[in-house]
Amino acid sequence: MPQTRADIRGPVPRVVATPAALALIGELRARHGPLMFHQSGGCCDGSAPMCFAAGDLIVGDADVRLGEIGGAPFYMTRAQFEYWQHTRLVIDVVAGAGGMFSLESGTGQRFLTRSELFSDEEAARLAMQPAL
Repeated sequence: MPQTRADIRGPVPRVVATPAALALIGELRARHGPLMFHQSGGCCDGSAPMCFAAGDLIVGDADVRLGEIGGAPFYMTRAQFEYWQHTRLVIDVVAGAGGMFSLESGTGQRFLTRSELFSDEEAARLAMQPAL
């Protein structure tokens, strides 16, 4: 598991990735070029984080950018963010079939979202960061 608590000097990250997730992101980037992620809202592949070639999914005003993992931007819908805004998303990898639209499909691995509540100190710092 990565060190997910924010460095006291920097911004509080809303999304982080485990070393296993970063390794898979690196493999996918080598095959497909620049990547992007979108946290699915429950259609088709459940609520899995979906990995796409950069630009293959059009994001708009209904989406917010939470940050980056492995150099790839990570988005979710604004409505879903309202529900998850008090947690940091920890993107991990487990054995299994990836989402049929996600680039890890067929690798024998799939991305998985875990979450952890922000500490009181992190929540206070988040309140001072620009809104998403």
